[in-house]
Parts: sequence; C-alpha cells; structure tokens
Amino acid sequence: MWTKSSYSSGNERDDCIEIAATPSTIHIRDSKNPDGPRLHLPPASWVDFVAYAAASAH
Repeated sequence: MWTKSSYSSGNERDDCIEIAATPSTIHIRDSKNPDGPRLHLPPASWVDFVAYAAASAH
C-alpha cells in the first residue's frame, strides 16, 4: 500500500513522494508519476535518510 508524505498539501502539483514499506524493502516513488522510476532501499537506509532529512530541515 502506497502512503503519501504527511507534508503533502493534497494539491496534485506539489512535489511529493509516496512510500510502500515491506519488511525487507522501502519502495519510494514520485506521487506525480506513479508509473515512473522508483527507489528501493533497505529499512536501515531509509531510517538513516529520514534522520538526515529531519536534521537538515532545521
């Protein structure tokens, strides 16, 4: 199941990602192009990325 970022305003023109988590992989796609390229990361890499992005946002 794909989940849209909580930071999305719901406007289809906004930049937004969606993720689908499984026990072994985090799937990431552009919500504006759901059939386009996707990233696949192990959960540990996703945790590192989210921590980095959160720290960079401050």
